[in-house]
Amino acid sequence: MRSLTAIKLIDINNADQAQLQLLPGIGPALAGRIIDDRDEHGRFKTIEALDRVPGIGPKTIDKVRDSVIVGD
Repeated sequence: MRSLTAIKLIDINNADQAQLQLLPGIGPALAGRIIDDRDEHGRFKTIEALDRVPGIGPKTIDKVRDSVIVGD
């Protein structure tokens, strides 16, 4: 018997600090930087655009890739 698990993707353009901290490798400091960057520079157009946030690089992006979406 298979079980289904609900997966809720986190929209990096609308998530609050608590929601962002649910992502692997994202703690309070990085969550705050994501929000600050979003407020200052506007929405993220791609997941890869997270690399404009200080402290986020390719490894972190790979960790969160399957858990996030980029909403309007």
